Amino acid sequence: MKPMTEEHLTVLRRHMVEVIAIQADLMSEEIGKSNLGERVLNAMLRVRRHLFVPLQFAAVAYHDTPLPIGFDKTVSQPFICALMTDLLDPQPHEIVLEVGTGLGYQAAVLAELARQVWSVEVVEEFASHAEARLKQLGYANVAVRVGDGTRGWVEHAPFDKILVTAAAEVPPMALLDQLAPGGRMVLPLGPEETQQLTVVDKSADGRIRTRTVIPVRFGTLETVV
Repeated sequence: MKPMTEEHLTVLRRHMVEVIAIQADLMSEEIGKSNLGERVLNAMLRVRRHLFVPLQFAAVAYHDTPLPIGFDKTVSQPFICALMTDLLDPQPHEIVLEVGTGLGYQAAVLAELARQVWSVEVVEEFASHAEARLKQLGYANVAVRVGDGTRGWVEHAPFDKILVTAAAEVPPMALLDQLAPGGRMVLPLGPEETQQLTVVDKSADGRIRTRTVIPVRFGTLETVV
């Protein structure tokens, strides 16, 4: 069989976004809306997911499923990536912190939508790979560093938005402190069997309000002693 061309992959990426739209409609009661924002869907169309997964999975990169990326980690299924991004609602003037870079796919999606993305990854091999790939693809508004994501990136705080791609029992205090007044954080919360995708809003006077969206299953947010 011939190898896939960029044209084939573009068609598959378009189909992926159509499937995301169908999923959103089917889950409209759970997520509180029947469709995701056009800006988010267009970003998903632009970012070439097959370049952010191991080579052996490139041909299935546009299936709506998580894929292994090594070190017992996965890249989230496209629908979850799109939903988390939509809930976060990053704007063109905003600064976003991402906790859990992986191989850089979610960071690329965020970079399409926000002014600046700061991304922290605990696995050094992932961080170096993601940084090189993002740079190669021209994402000049993303910076990646190796570190404990629960501690955030205090040098660049406060952040308008924070996205966490691993689960915690409670929102890490350092991340709440680094979230700007009026800001929002999206993350999975709870133990492995009962995680809920959660939106955390910080009011202008610093009060925290949370709401759960749907059950999810993520790996645990790692800390560094």
